[in-house]
Amino acid sequence: MNTKLLILGLALSLCTTALSQDTKAAGPFGKGILNLMGQDSTWSMKFAARFQVLTSATWQKGPNGGLVDPQSNFLIRRARFKFDGFVATPKLKYKLELGLSNRDIAGISEFTNNAPRIILDAVVMWNFYENFVLWAGQTKLPGNVERVISSGDLQLVDRSLLNAGFNIDRDIGIQLRHHINITDTFIMREKFAFSQGEGRNVVLGNYGGHQYTGRLEFLPFGYFAKKGDYVGSDLQREDKPKLMVAATYDINVDAVRTRSNLGIYMVNDVGFYETTISTLFVDTMFKYKGFSFMGEYANRDAKDPIAKNSDGTETGDVVRVGNGINLQAGYLFPNNWEIAGRYSDINYDQVITGRNPINQYTLGFSKYIVGNKLKVQSDVSYFAVDGGTDRLLCRLQMDLHF
Repeated sequence: MNTKLLILGLALSLCTTALSQDTKAAGPFGKGILNLMGQDSTWSMKFAARFQVLTSATWQKGPNGGLVDPQSNFLIRRARFKFDGFVATPKLKYKLELGLSNRDIAGISEFTNNAPRIILDAVVMWNFYENFVLWAGQTKLPGNVERVISSGDLQLVDRSLLNAGFNIDRDIGIQLRHHINITDTFIMREKFAFSQGEGRNVVLGNYGGHQYTGRLEFLPFGYFAKKGDYVGSDLQREDKPKLMVAATYDINVDAVRTRSNLGIYMVNDVGFYETTISTLFVDTMFKYKGFSFMGEYANRDAKDPIAKNSDGTETGDVVRVGNGINLQAGYLFPNNWEIAGRYSDINYDQVITGRNPINQYTLGFSKYIVGNKLKVQSDVSYFAVDGGTDRLLCRLQMDLHF
């Protein structure tokens, strides 16, 4: 009920604001529902909404090689409101994104006051000096490229197993970002973050240490068109080769969750088990005339990955240490149909985690009706589990973004 009242209040507030301020006519489809500007031009707000409708089916590989145990699922994968604009000066921007679907707000626990986790992003970005920009609030950490790509701009139906197992997601804190032109075309971007280390929407304070993240990005051939280095497909059909090569190192000091700032809390007999967790990402993005390639490597380690009680006995919780590789490529045809493929290889430390190595093979097809704002995507994935049960996954999804 509280969530419904919040959404209703938000809608009424938008209508009232639109009536009392200068409202620009809505632009082309996908450019936002409302575009507001203060009468004295000291603030602006763009409001947009989007949702994804997903259907999926899975089968297990039977003992005789056939497919058994079929399962199907229909759901609203994502449903979100997005707000962005500036306040006081165009150098002070903001972004607010709210999640409304069950998957968006999942993860209710005592650490979020047992309330739905509606807020995804709530961040201000201040360009305080030349090429320096300070971010403050809750948003994505500068981790692997696949995670930072918006879920509405993905090349396949959803992200890979590497991202599911190793990404560092969102957190609350500050970030400092800077870029420098080494030559006329060679650009380097630096991104640094200091955050709480507990993940998004945790309200009961910091339980361990803090999280520190640093990322360097190199663009030897200049900027991608329309920030295409953080879009899955080459929708801009780059007329010259464009490349980004980047590395991220993240360290979460005295972390209390099994996947750095994600996963379950490692509770022991005196409160929480703490261990320092480090994560390394190396990734690349390449685009040229409709062809795109993304490659990622991830590695996670921990000072002592096995959670213990004060007497040294194991609690049963372990940090997911290991490494993974994700390779993905696609080609966008002139009629805006695309074919894409993905290979992921995930290898957790079996002695510690008890998890079997997994290879994922994916073939996907997409039709971009209005770019990423209106598209239909489908993919088929085969999961080869070393020492476990293989499975087949088929998905079909529609994405609509106003």
